[in-house]
Amino acid sequence: MAAAAAVRPLVTVQALEGDMTTDSPASVPLPDVLKAPIRPDVVRFVHANLSKNSRQPYAVSKRAGHQTSAESWGTGRAVSRIPRVPGGGTHRAGQGAFGNMCRGGRMFAPTKTWRRWHRRVNINLRRYAVASALAASAVPSLVLARGHRIESVPELPLVVSDSVEGVEKTAAAIKILRQVGAFPDAEKAKDSQGIRPGKGKMRNRRYISRKGPLIVYSTEGSKIVKAFRNIPGVDVANVDRLNLLKLAPGGHIGRFIIWTKSAFEKLDSVFGSFDKPSEKKKGYVLPWPKMVNADLSRIINSDEVQSVVRPIKKEVKRHTLKKNPLKNLYTLLKLNPYAKTARRMALLAEAQRVKAKKEKLDKKRTELKKEEATAIKAAGRAWYKTMVSDSDYAEFENFSKWLGVTQ
Repeated sequence: MAAAAAVRPLVTVQALEGDMTTDSPASVPLPDVLKAPIRPDVVRFVHANLSKNSRQPYAVSKRAGHQTSAESWGTGRAVSRIPRVPGGGTHRAGQGAFGNMCRGGRMFAPTKTWRRWHRRVNINLRRYAVASALAASAVPSLVLARGHRIESVPELPLVVSDSVEGVEKTAAAIKILRQVGAFPDAEKAKDSQGIRPGKGKMRNRRYISRKGPLIVYSTEGSKIVKAFRNIPGVDVANVDRLNLLKLAPGGHIGRFIIWTKSAFEKLDSVFGSFDKPSEKKKGYVLPWPKMVNADLSRIINSDEVQSVVRPIKKEVKRHTLKKNPLKNLYTLLKLNPYAKTARRMALLAEAQRVKAKKEKLDKKRTELKKEEATAIKAAGRAWYKTMVSDSDYAEFENFSKWLGVTQ
Protein backbone atom coordinates (compact mmCIF):
# COMPACT_ATOMS: atom_id res chain seq x y z
CA MET A 1 0.00 0.00 0.00
CA ALA A 2 1.63 3.23 -1.12
CA ALA A 3 1.15 6.38 0.90
CA ALA A 4 -0.61 9.45 -0.42
CA ALA A 5 1.26 12.11 1.56
CA ALA A 6 4.18 10.45 3.36
CA VAL A 7 6.23 8.29 0.99
CA ARG A 8 9.46 7.82 2.91
CA PRO A 9 9.81 4.03 3.48
CA LEU A 10 12.44 4.36 6.24
CA VAL A 11 12.87 6.98 8.94
CA THR A 12 16.27 7.72 10.46
CA VAL A 13 16.61 7.54 14.23
CA GLN A 14 18.44 10.68 15.38
CA ALA A 15 21.29 9.85 17.72
CA LEU A 16 21.73 12.00 20.83
CA GLU A 17 24.87 13.08 22.61
CA GLY A 18 26.07 10.30 24.92
CA ASP A 19 24.48 7.46 22.94
CA MET A 20 26.57 4.49 21.89
CA THR A 21 28.05 5.20 18.46
CA THR A 22 27.37 2.78 15.62
CA ASP A 23 28.81 2.45 12.11
CA SER A 24 25.59 3.59 10.42
CA PRO A 25 22.59 5.46 11.81
CA ALA A 26 19.69 3.20 12.74
CA SER A 27 16.45 3.46 10.78
CA VAL A 28 12.92 2.21 11.31
CA PRO A 29 10.16 1.57 8.73
CA LEU A 30 7.35 4.09 8.43
CA PRO A 31 4.19 2.83 10.21
CA ASP A 32 1.04 2.52 8.17
CA VAL A 33 -0.87 4.89 10.45
CA LEU A 34 1.28 7.73 9.09
CA LYS A 35 -0.01 6.85 5.60
CA ALA A 36 -3.69 7.05 6.61
CA PRO A 37 -6.00 9.45 4.75
CA ILE A 38 -5.89 12.99 6.10
CA ARG A 39 -9.41 14.21 6.87
CA PRO A 40 -9.45 17.72 8.39
CA ASP A 41 -13.26 17.66 8.50
CA VAL A 42 -13.29 14.54 10.68
CA VAL A 43 -10.59 15.97 12.94
CA ARG A 44 -12.51 19.23 13.41
CA PHE A 45 -15.78 17.46 14.18
CA VAL A 46 -14.28 15.04 16.70
CA HIS A 47 -12.18 17.75 18.36
CA ALA A 48 -15.17 20.08 18.70
CA ASN A 49 -17.22 17.38 20.42
CA LEU A 50 -14.51 15.87 22.61
CA SER A 51 -13.45 19.30 23.87
CA LYS A 52 -16.94 19.73 25.34
CA ASN A 53 -16.45 16.79 27.70
CA SER A 54 -14.27 18.75 30.13
CA ARG A 55 -16.77 21.53 30.72
CA GLN A 56 -18.02 22.24 34.22
CA PRO A 57 -21.78 22.79 34.58
CA TYR A 58 -22.88 26.28 35.57
CA ALA A 59 -26.23 27.89 36.30
CA VAL A 60 -27.72 30.89 38.04
CA SER A 61 -29.29 30.48 41.46
CA LYS A 62 -32.80 29.05 41.51
CA ARG A 63 -33.86 31.90 43.83
CA ALA A 64 -32.27 34.71 41.81
CA GLY A 65 -34.76 37.50 41.05
CA HIS A 66 -37.53 36.02 43.20
CA GLN A 67 -36.31 36.99 46.66
CA THR A 68 -39.05 39.57 47.25
CA SER A 69 -42.77 39.42 48.04
CA ALA A 70 -43.81 41.55 45.09
CA GLU A 71 -47.42 41.56 43.90
CA SER A 72 -49.15 43.22 40.99
CA TRP A 73 -51.21 46.36 41.67
CA GLY A 74 -53.75 45.20 39.15
CA THR A 75 -55.59 47.41 36.70
CA GLY A 76 -56.96 50.88 37.31
CA ARG A 77 -53.81 52.69 38.37
CA ALA A 78 -52.53 53.53 34.89
CA VAL A 79 -49.42 51.40 35.42
CA SER A 80 -48.39 48.07 33.97
CA ARG A 81 -49.46 44.85 35.67
CA ILE A 82 -45.90 43.68 36.43
CA PRO A 83 -45.48 42.63 40.10
CA ARG A 84 -44.21 45.53 42.22
CA VAL A 85 -42.16 45.59 45.42
CA PRO A 86 -44.27 46.50 48.48
CA GLY A 87 -43.48 49.08 51.11
CA GLY A 88 -42.51 52.73 50.96
CA GLY A 89 -39.84 55.21 51.86
CA THR A 90 -37.16 53.79 49.56
CA HIS A 91 -36.45 53.74 45.87
CA ARG A 92 -37.03 50.01 45.85
CA ALA A 93 -40.70 50.33 46.82
CA GLY A 94 -42.95 50.24 43.79
CA GLN A 95 -40.27 48.99 41.44
CA GLY A 96 -41.10 46.17 39.04
CA ALA A 97 -39.90 42.72 40.06
CA PHE A 98 -39.63 39.12 38.87
CA GLY A 99 -39.73 39.90 35.13
CA ASN A 100 -36.70 39.55 32.92
CA MET A 101 -37.13 43.18 31.82
CA CYS A 102 -36.96 44.47 35.41
CA ARG A 103 -33.91 45.62 37.30
CA GLY A 104 -33.11 42.94 39.85
CA GLY A 105 -35.45 40.45 38.20
CA ARG A 106 -34.68 36.93 37.04
CA MET A 107 -33.21 36.22 33.61
CA PHE A 108 -35.30 34.75 30.82
CA ALA A 109 -35.07 30.93 30.82
CA PRO A 110 -32.58 30.65 33.71
CA THR A 111 -29.67 28.31 32.98
CA LYS A 112 -29.76 24.87 34.56
CA THR A 113 -26.99 22.51 35.57
CA TRP A 114 -28.74 19.63 33.83
CA ARG A 115 -28.00 20.93 30.36
CA ARG A 116 -26.50 18.41 27.91
CA TRP A 117 -22.87 19.37 28.43
CA HIS A 118 -21.08 16.28 27.14
CA ARG A 119 -21.03 14.73 23.70
CA ARG A 120 -20.58 11.12 22.72
CA VAL A 121 -18.47 10.44 19.63
CA ASN A 122 -18.34 7.04 17.96
CA ILE A 123 -15.14 5.18 18.83
CA ASN A 124 -14.36 4.41 15.19
CA LEU A 125 -14.70 8.09 14.33
CA ARG A 126 -12.36 9.02 17.20
CA ARG A 127 -9.78 6.54 15.95
CA TYR A 128 -10.15 7.89 12.41
CA ALA A 129 -9.46 11.42 13.68
CA VAL A 130 -6.38 10.30 15.62
CA ALA A 131 -5.02 8.44 12.58
CA SER A 132 -5.57 11.50 10.37
CA ALA A 133 -3.84 13.78 12.89
CA LEU A 134 -0.86 11.40 13.06
CA ALA A 135 -0.66 11.20 9.26
CA ALA A 136 -0.71 15.00 8.99
CA SER A 137 2.16 15.27 11.49
CA ALA A 138 4.38 13.41 8.99
CA VAL A 139 3.85 16.01 6.24
CA PRO A 140 6.33 18.92 6.61
CA SER A 141 4.16 21.37 4.68
CA LEU A 142 1.20 20.83 7.02
CA VAL A 143 3.41 21.16 10.10
CA LEU A 144 4.87 24.40 8.75
CA ALA A 145 1.41 25.66 7.85
CA ARG A 146 0.32 25.18 11.45
CA GLY A 147 3.06 27.58 12.53
CA HIS A 148 5.72 25.26 13.95
CA ARG A 149 9.38 26.24 13.59
CA ILE A 150 10.91 23.13 12.03
CA GLU A 151 13.43 24.75 9.67
CA SER A 152 16.39 23.17 11.49
CA VAL A 153 14.76 19.75 12.05
CA PRO A 154 16.67 17.05 10.07
CA GLU A 155 13.54 15.19 8.88
CA LEU A 156 9.89 14.50 9.58
CA PRO A 157 8.67 12.41 11.25
CA LEU A 158 11.36 13.10 13.85
CA VAL A 159 12.47 9.97 15.74
CA VAL A 160 15.08 10.07 18.52
CA SER A 161 16.77 7.27 20.41
CA ASP A 162 15.24 5.71 23.51
CA SER A 163 17.86 7.28 25.76
CA VAL A 164 15.65 10.39 25.92
CA GLU A 165 13.18 8.45 28.09
CA GLY A 166 15.78 8.32 30.88
CA VAL A 167 16.17 12.12 31.03
CA GLU A 168 14.91 13.56 34.29
CA LYS A 169 16.14 17.18 34.40
CA THR A 170 14.61 20.05 32.43
CA ALA A 171 18.08 21.36 31.51
CA ALA A 172 18.89 18.03 29.86
CA ALA A 173 15.52 18.12 28.06
CA ILE A 174 16.29 21.56 26.61
CA LYS A 175 19.70 20.30 25.54
CA ILE A 176 18.01 17.42 23.64
CA LEU A 177 15.65 19.85 21.94
CA ARG A 178 18.62 21.90 20.79
CA GLN A 179 20.37 18.80 19.38
CA VAL A 180 17.42 17.75 17.22
CA GLY A 181 16.59 21.31 16.07
CA ALA A 182 13.28 21.52 17.93
CA PHE A 183 14.28 24.24 20.39
CA PRO A 184 13.17 27.19 18.13
CA ASP A 185 9.64 25.83 18.25
CA ALA A 186 9.69 25.55 22.05
CA GLU A 187 11.21 29.03 22.26
CA LYS A 188 8.42 30.38 20.07
CA ALA A 189 5.87 28.96 22.52
CA LYS A 190 7.70 30.52 25.45
CA ASP A 191 7.93 33.96 23.81
CA SER A 192 4.22 33.90 22.93
CA GLN A 193 3.07 33.76 26.54
CA GLY A 194 0.66 36.59 27.27
CA ILE A 195 -2.32 37.56 29.42
CA ARG A 196 -5.70 36.69 28.03
CA PRO A 197 -7.98 39.64 27.24
CA GLY A 198 -11.43 39.74 28.81
CA LYS A 199 -13.16 38.02 31.73
CA GLY A 200 -11.24 34.78 31.22
CA LYS A 201 -8.45 36.23 33.37
CA MET A 202 -10.73 35.78 36.38
CA ARG A 203 -11.72 32.24 35.49
CA ASN A 204 -8.53 30.27 36.01
CA ARG A 205 -7.25 30.75 32.45
CA ARG A 206 -5.24 33.91 32.80
CA TYR A 207 -2.34 33.08 30.47
CA ILE A 208 -2.30 31.99 26.82
CA SER A 209 0.55 30.73 24.65
CA ARG A 210 1.23 28.91 21.41
CA LYS A 211 1.80 25.17 21.22
CA GLY A 212 5.30 23.70 20.89
CA PRO A 213 6.39 20.14 20.10
CA LEU A 214 4.65 17.02 21.40
CA ILE A 215 6.90 14.33 22.88
CA VAL A 216 5.56 10.77 22.46
CA TYR A 217 7.19 8.06 24.58
CA SER A 218 6.60 4.35 25.11
CA THR A 219 7.72 3.18 28.54
CA GLU A 220 5.07 3.52 31.23
CA GLY A 221 6.26 5.60 34.21
CA SER A 222 9.15 7.08 32.26
CA LYS A 223 11.05 10.04 33.72
CA ILE A 224 10.64 11.96 30.47
CA VAL A 225 7.35 13.38 31.74
CA LYS A 226 9.09 15.03 34.67
CA ALA A 227 11.81 16.44 32.42
CA PHE A 228 9.60 18.11 29.79
CA ARG A 229 6.57 19.13 31.87
CA ASN A 230 8.08 22.47 32.91
CA ILE A 231 8.89 23.70 29.39
CA PRO A 232 6.19 26.09 28.12
CA GLY A 233 4.22 24.78 25.15
CA VAL A 234 5.75 21.28 25.22
CA ASP A 235 3.35 18.39 25.82
CA VAL A 236 4.11 14.74 26.62
CA ALA A 237 1.94 11.75 25.69
CA ASN A 238 2.15 7.98 25.89
CA VAL A 239 1.86 6.15 22.58
CA ASP A 240 -0.83 3.88 24.06
CA ARG A 241 -2.97 6.90 25.07
CA LEU A 242 -2.70 9.36 22.20
CA ASN A 243 -5.22 12.15 22.64
CA LEU A 244 -6.68 14.08 19.73
CA LEU A 245 -6.79 17.25 21.84
CA LYS A 246 -2.99 17.13 21.96
CA LEU A 247 -2.43 15.79 18.44
CA ALA A 248 -4.57 18.53 16.86
CA PRO A 249 -4.94 21.47 19.27
CA GLY A 250 -7.82 23.69 18.28
CA GLY A 251 -8.90 21.10 15.71
CA HIS A 252 -5.96 22.04 13.43
CA ILE A 253 -3.90 19.19 12.02
CA GLY A 254 -0.11 19.26 11.68
CA ARG A 255 1.24 19.13 15.26
CA PHE A 256 5.03 18.83 15.48
CA ILE A 257 5.69 15.43 17.13
CA ILE A 258 8.97 14.04 18.44
CA TRP A 259 8.89 10.24 18.72
CA THR A 260 11.09 7.97 20.73
CA LYS A 261 12.30 4.91 18.79
CA SER A 262 10.30 2.42 20.84
CA ALA A 263 7.11 4.52 20.59
CA PHE A 264 7.52 4.84 16.82
CA GLU A 265 7.94 1.09 16.41
CA LYS A 266 4.93 0.49 18.62
CA LEU A 267 2.54 2.36 16.31
CA ASP A 268 1.96 -0.70 14.11
CA SER A 269 0.83 -2.77 17.07
CA VAL A 270 -1.36 0.01 18.46
CA PHE A 271 -3.10 1.03 15.23
CA GLY A 272 -2.43 -1.97 13.03
CA SER A 273 -1.83 -1.73 9.30
CA PHE A 274 -3.89 -1.69 6.13
CA ASP A 275 -3.96 -5.49 5.91
CA LYS A 276 -3.63 -6.51 9.57
CA PRO A 277 -5.89 -5.48 12.45
CA SER A 278 -4.60 -3.76 15.55
CA GLU A 279 -3.31 -5.76 18.49
CA LYS A 280 -4.44 -3.22 21.10
CA LYS A 281 -7.75 -2.09 19.57
CA LYS A 282 -10.07 -5.04 19.03
CA GLY A 283 -10.94 -5.59 15.38
CA TYR A 284 -9.68 -2.18 14.28
CA VAL A 285 -8.20 -1.81 10.77
CA LEU A 286 -6.82 1.46 9.47
CA PRO A 287 -9.01 3.39 6.99
CA TRP A 288 -7.88 3.13 3.37
CA PRO A 289 -7.25 6.26 1.34
CA LYS A 290 -9.67 6.82 -1.52
CA MET A 291 -6.76 7.76 -3.79
CA VAL A 292 -3.20 6.49 -3.65
CA ASN A 293 -1.97 9.50 -5.61
CA ALA A 294 -3.69 12.75 -4.70
CA ASP A 295 -2.34 14.60 -7.76
CA LEU A 296 -5.60 14.50 -9.70
CA SER A 297 -4.46 16.66 -12.63
CA ARG A 298 -1.44 14.43 -13.18
CA ILE A 299 -3.68 11.35 -13.25
CA ILE A 300 -6.10 12.90 -15.74
CA ASN A 301 -3.31 14.09 -18.06
CA SER A 302 -1.40 10.80 -17.92
CA ASP A 303 -0.93 8.77 -21.11
CA GLU A 304 -2.82 5.81 -19.66
CA VAL A 305 -5.97 7.83 -19.03
CA GLN A 306 -5.79 10.00 -22.13
CA SER A 307 -5.40 6.94 -24.39
CA VAL A 308 -8.82 5.56 -23.43
CA VAL A 309 -10.91 8.69 -22.99
CA ARG A 310 -13.12 10.00 -25.78
CA PRO A 311 -11.70 12.80 -27.97
CA ILE A 312 -12.70 16.41 -27.43
CA LYS A 313 -15.95 17.40 -29.12
CA LYS A 314 -14.95 20.24 -31.46
CA GLU A 315 -18.28 20.51 -33.28
CA VAL A 316 -20.90 21.47 -30.78
CA LYS A 317 -24.49 21.14 -31.98
CA ARG A 318 -26.73 23.56 -30.19
CA HIS A 319 -30.50 23.36 -30.39
CA THR A 320 -32.25 26.46 -31.71
CA LEU A 321 -34.25 28.39 -29.17
CA LYS A 322 -38.00 28.25 -29.72
CA LYS A 323 -39.36 31.75 -30.35
CA ASN A 324 -42.83 33.11 -29.69
CA PRO A 325 -44.58 34.07 -32.99
CA LEU A 326 -46.72 36.59 -31.10
CA LYS A 327 -43.58 38.51 -30.14
CA ASN A 328 -41.16 37.66 -32.95
CA LEU A 329 -42.11 38.92 -36.44
CA TYR A 330 -39.85 36.58 -38.41
CA THR A 331 -41.26 33.52 -36.65
CA LEU A 332 -44.78 34.80 -37.32
CA LEU A 333 -44.05 35.25 -41.06
CA LYS A 334 -42.82 31.65 -41.25
CA LEU A 335 -46.16 30.44 -39.92
CA ASN A 336 -48.35 33.03 -41.68
CA PRO A 337 -46.85 34.81 -44.72
CA TYR A 338 -50.02 36.92 -45.08
CA ALA A 339 -49.32 38.52 -41.69
CA LYS A 340 -46.91 41.00 -43.31
CA THR A 341 -49.60 42.21 -45.79
CA ALA A 342 -52.23 42.37 -43.05
CA ARG A 343 -49.96 44.40 -40.79
CA ARG A 344 -49.09 46.79 -43.66
CA MET A 345 -52.78 47.29 -44.49
CA ALA A 346 -53.54 47.95 -40.83
CA LEU A 347 -50.76 50.56 -40.66
CA LEU A 348 -52.02 52.27 -43.84
CA ALA A 349 -55.61 52.32 -42.54
CA GLU A 350 -54.44 53.79 -39.24
CA ALA A 351 -52.46 56.47 -41.07
CA GLN A 352 -55.56 57.34 -43.18
CA ARG A 353 -57.73 57.64 -40.06
CA VAL A 354 -55.19 59.93 -38.40
CA LYS A 355 -55.01 62.11 -41.53
CA ALA A 356 -58.82 62.43 -41.79
CA LYS A 357 -59.12 63.38 -38.12
CA LYS A 358 -56.41 66.00 -38.46
CA GLU A 359 -58.12 67.56 -41.50
CA LYS A 360 -61.44 67.70 -39.64
CA LEU A 361 -59.90 69.41 -36.65
CA ASP A 362 -57.95 71.85 -38.77
CA LYS A 363 -61.15 72.81 -40.53
CA LYS A 364 -62.81 73.60 -37.21
CA ARG A 365 -59.82 75.57 -35.94
CA THR A 366 -59.63 78.08 -38.85
CA GLU A 367 -59.73 81.83 -37.93
CA LEU A 368 -63.10 83.66 -38.29
CA LYS A 369 -63.59 86.56 -40.66
CA LYS A 370 -64.02 90.09 -39.25
CA GLU A 371 -67.71 90.32 -40.19
CA GLU A 372 -68.47 86.95 -38.55
CA ALA A 373 -66.68 87.97 -35.37
CA THR A 374 -68.58 91.29 -35.22
CA ALA A 375 -71.90 89.50 -35.68
CA ILE A 376 -71.10 87.05 -32.87
CA LYS A 377 -70.21 89.91 -30.46
CA ALA A 378 -73.44 91.80 -31.36
CA ALA A 379 -75.49 88.68 -30.67
CA GLY A 380 -73.82 88.33 -27.30
CA ARG A 381 -74.58 91.91 -26.26
CA ALA A 382 -78.23 91.54 -27.33
CA TRP A 383 -78.58 88.37 -25.22
CA TYR A 384 -77.10 90.17 -22.17
CA LYS A 385 -79.60 93.07 -22.47
CA THR A 386 -82.45 90.59 -22.72
CA MET A 387 -81.23 88.84 -19.53
CA VAL A 388 -81.07 92.14 -17.61
CA SER A 389 -84.57 93.21 -18.67
CA ASP A 390 -85.99 89.82 -17.64
CA SER A 391 -84.56 90.20 -14.12
CA ASP A 392 -85.81 93.78 -13.52
CA TYR A 393 -88.05 93.86 -10.39
CA ALA A 394 -88.56 97.63 -10.25
CA GLU A 395 -92.36 97.30 -10.40
CA PHE A 396 -92.45 95.60 -7.02
CA GLU A 397 -92.10 97.84 -3.97
CA ASN A 398 -89.92 95.62 -1.79
CA PHE A 399 -87.50 94.88 -4.58
CA SER A 400 -87.37 98.52 -5.47
CA LYS A 401 -86.26 99.50 -1.97
CA TRP A 402 -83.68 96.75 -1.96
CA LEU A 403 -82.39 97.67 -5.39
CA GLY A 404 -82.39 101.37 -4.47
CA VAL A 405 -84.67 102.33 -7.30
CA THR A 406 -86.74 105.48 -6.80
CA GLN A 407 -90.09 105.83 -8.53
